[in-house]
This record gives sequence, structure tokens and C-alpha cells, in this order.
Amino acid sequence: MNIVSEFIFVGFTDHPQLKVILFLLILIIYLVTLVGNIGMIMLIRMDSQLHTPMYFFLSNLSFVDLCYSSVVTPKLLLDLVEREKAISLSGCVAQMWFFCLFVATECFLLAVMAYDRYVAISKPLLYTVIMSQKVCAQLTSVPYFFGLINATTHTTMTFHLSFCDSREINHFFCDIPAVIDLSCSDTQLNKMVLFSLSFIFGSLSCFIVIFSYIYIIIAILRIRSAESRHKAFSTCSSHLTAVGIFFGTLFFIYVRPSSSFSIDEGKIVSMFYTVVIPMLNPFIYSMRNKEVKDSLRKVMGKRTQDS
Repeated sequence: MNIVSEFIFVGFTDHPQLKVILFLLILIIYLVTLVGNIGMIMLIRMDSQLHTPMYFFLSNLSFVDLCYSSVVTPKLLLDLVEREKAISLSGCVAQMWFFCLFVATECFLLAVMAYDRYVAISKPLLYTVIMSQKVCAQLTSVPYFFGLINATTHTTMTFHLSFCDSREINHFFCDIPAVIDLSCSDTQLNKMVLFSLSFIFGSLSCFIVIFSYIYIIIAILRIRSAESRHKAFSTCSSHLTAVGIFFGTLFFIYVRPSSSFSIDEGKIVSMFYTVVIPMLNPFIYSMRNKEVKDSLRKVMGKRTQDS
């Protein structure tokens, strides 16, 4: 039975000047995240040339980035200006559930995008037939399904634990390991499930990405023209960059043994993937993708002419 009705976040620091600097920095990052991801979604909707499977998945990636950043960042900003960084029990449950949902969804969405690149490069003549609208919708539903499993499993198991006297979460959001550490129940099963599910989901999505790129590399090496090979690989470079950054930080937090890094290290890495990565993805895809840049110039050109 849960005795506590709310939790208190320890956060990063109580130093007033440092809190002001952090607030301004995180606020700027969050505003850029909103503009970047909403802008990417709108750009893909507005330009008919971007109505392809690749950009359909990219718009979903922007939506997921927008959502899981918004689950954490507004509350983090509020806590930096308030004296007591409290969150209700129901608020903590909701934050954990939505965060687990969108993080797991992003893992598998990146894997689906790798498969999409494999089909586009390995079977270009059949690409539009294989990646039909129906298939794209089905492939997009799979990441959300795994996200639901992840969120429901972890949130249910975590909040079936008993929380007695301690209510200080040594973190800036309701992350699973930080909340589990507060429990006065036996948490061995929770920690085992957290590690196992993170490892299985992470490994499965990484496995799909790795095998997709093995076949992509084989297909690229078969292309005779150096220019065509470069063009084929350039369509994958943005995705590879996003995959490397996202999976690297997640494995650091959830798969590596907790005893091998400090709590402060964990907070810094968590800050990176909850606040910074959702901002980076639109830039990674827009700066390294000619079609997105051309579409952006076209839209900006139209607005200039209209004004």
C-alpha cells in the first residue's frame, strides 16, 4: 500500500544563480525543440514531394520527440523556479507511463526507419509497392504497441510497490530506477524486469537496425556509379546519426549496471536524452537531407513573396 501522496524531486542544484542559468538554457532548448519538431511535421504535411514513406516515419519521429520531451521538460522548468519540487503520486504515475511509452516507441520507430531505408536502397523499383500506405500504417503501429507494453509493465510494477516514509526522488523526473530506489518493498524483481525488458527491446530494435544496414551496405557496394553510391549512403547518414546518439545514451542508463556510474552522471545523461536529443533530431534530418532543405527553402520563399 502506498503511504505517500506526493514525491519531492532533488533535481540538479539549489544554487540560485546556477538554477537561473539552467532554466534559461533548458527553456531555449525546449522552445527550439517545439519549433523544430512542429516545423518538421508541418513541412512534411505542406510539401507533396515529402509525402513518401521515409518522411511519413520522420513525421512520426518528430511527434514522438515532441511528446516525450514535453512529458519531462515543462515540469523540470517549473521546478527550477519553485522552492519545493513536488509532484503528486498520480502525476508521477502519469509522467512515468507516458515517458516509457514514447521512449520505447522511438526505439522501434528508428528500427522501422532502418527497414524503410533497406527497402528503398535494396529494392528501389518495388519500393512504392512494398511500402504502401497500409504497410506504413501497420509498421508505425508496431512501435506504439511495444511502447504500450513497456509503459504499462514498468508503471504497474513500480507503483505496486510500497512507499513508506521516504519521498525524495534523487532525480529531476519520475524515472523508473530513481522511484524504485525509494520503495520499502523488495525491488529485485522490478530491477530484473527493468534490465531484461530494456535489454530485450533495445537489443531487438538494434538487431533490426544492424541487419538492415548490413543489407544496405551490401546493396550500396553493388552499385557501380560512385555518385549513386554516395547518394544512396547520404539518405542513411541522418538516420545513422540519430540511432547512434539515441541508443548510446539509453544503453548507458538502463542496460549498464547501476553500480558502474554515479547518480549525478545518470542525471546528466538523462538530461541529454530527455531534453537535448528531441531538439537534435530535426536538425540532424534537415541539415543532412537535401530534400528537406529544398522544401524549407521553397516554403520560406513562398512566405517571402506573400509578404
